[in-house]
Amino acid sequence: MTSRTFFLIVSLVLLAGTLIAASFLLDKPVEQGVLAANGGHWSHSPLATAVSHYGDWPELMLLGGAGYLFARRARNVRWQRLLLSAMIASTLAGMAVNASRLTTGRTRPRAEAAQGWYGPHHDGQWLIGRADFNSFPSGHTATAVGFAGVLLFGAPAWGTIAVAMAGLIAYSRLLLGAHHPSDVAAATVIALAVAWAVWEFLGKRGKVDFGPRRDS
Repeated sequence: MTSRTFFLIVSLVLLAGTLIAASFLLDKPVEQGVLAANGGHWSHSPLATAVSHYGDWPELMLLGGAGYLFARRARNVRWQRLLLSAMIASTLAGMAVNASRLTTGRTRPRAEAAQGWYGPHHDGQWLIGRADFNSFPSGHTATAVGFAGVLLFGAPAWGTIAVAMAGLIAYSRLLLGAHHPSDVAAATVIALAVAWAVWEFLGKRGKVDFGPRRDS
């Protein structure tokens, strides 16, 4: 590793840490704004609910799998690599985030319990798997950004659209009171790092490559 590469990596890590830390300053104002806009309640918008429901990992895998099969039938190796890499990145980003989300014990904004960080075990109870205490970081955001991030790095024009859709999913989680802005920010940073690594070391180098060839 060259000194220039090392400096770049350290700079990006510091920048990511700074962005995540700064995002905690947005938690209260954003949440107050959402509540004020909805008469003191979290949004019950059918659109936000639908985006949140259908923007989760299983649906992304179905979408990616369908796209991969279409690309395979068309013998388009480039899109086979892109979509397989996107599915892998989405899965890995979700796993990385869930390892934290299930153990931090952070309350969701809409939780009835007092807001805080309770850890995996509190007051004689395990909080792992209890949704109200599994907020940080956002799993929906991680899987969506992990998927979209690969497309952004490998096919920027389509990736821009995918990132916008991932942003919509993350925004729906804020409106529904499912996550704090800092949950979303942390998940985004982690997922982009995973997406870049998967595309750079697997997809771009051809290690994620199946089926007959026809590049385009």
